[in-house]
Amino acid sequence: MTRADLDKQPSDVQRMFDAVARRYDVTNDVLSMGQDRRWRKAVLDAVGARPGERVLDLAAGTGTSSVPFAEAGALVVPCDFSLGMLAVGKRARPQLLFTAGDATRLPFGDDTFDAVTISFGLRNVVDPGAGLREMLRVTKPGGRLVVCEFSHPTWPPLRTAYLEYLMKALPTIARGVSSSPDAYVYLAESIRAWPDQAGLAAVITDAGWRRTQWKNLSGGIVALHRAFAGTR
Repeated sequence: MTRADLDKQPSDVQRMFDAVARRYDVTNDVLSMGQDRRWRKAVLDAVGARPGERVLDLAAGTGTSSVPFAEAGALVVPCDFSLGMLAVGKRARPQLLFTAGDATRLPFGDDTFDAVTISFGLRNVVDPGAGLREMLRVTKPGGRLVVCEFSHPTWPPLRTAYLEYLMKALPTIARGVSSSPDAYVYLAESIRAWPDQAGLAAVITDAGWRRTQWKNLSGGIVALHRAFAGTR
């Protein structure tokens, strides 16, 4: 899958992530120039998981994003629909409760989690609105949602440079470090086609979440959206 018109076929996206699983964490660290660690820390702070809380980490991949929640004392469930990602993660982090699941049909009951988070995965969901409604369904009333996703830089010169990096440099670098470099052409295009900060906030609110806010990271290259489940 090399084009990102956002009319995504789940089986294609699943195969793509299976193919990049082996070197996924290393590739992300290189392509983000180490910024992914800063972004994960921002997600951890925004979720604010407390000991004993249940946290659903969607699009968790190999579980790198889930480890800090476990270290904070929360019961974290890393969930992903790529079996290749889950297999790599389970070998590296056997203590985590890896679970296979599609974001639009989550294998959990209503009102299960105190918090749900998804980092750099919502844009790969075939129907982001349906995914957000499922996340709301499995979140307890008053629980929180944190979405970390690539966005639109707010400073025009940075936006121009960033788009040049996405479409030219990123695929070239990926060829040197990734186990499936062609997948990063799709990823670059999916980032470019994704809504801006206000647009994603509207999608989250339309899915039923309340008090949606966002915070820009790295000049808006990434945006952190936070919202809450109402009482039902």
